[in-house]
Amino acid sequence: MAKKFTIIVEEGEDGYLISEVVELPGCHTQAKTYDELMKRTKEAIGLY
Repeated sequence: MAKKFTIIVEEGEDGYLISEVVELPGCHTQAKTYDELMKRTKEAIGLY
């Protein structure tokens, strides 16, 4: 079974979307589109 995480998504001042994984301190990333953001967030979780 896959582990579930809580992700907070916000829009930065520069228009980029920013995600933060609540359960993993310092695990965050950014992208221009939501789809790219989710791809990068999954990658960041894997690297954590």
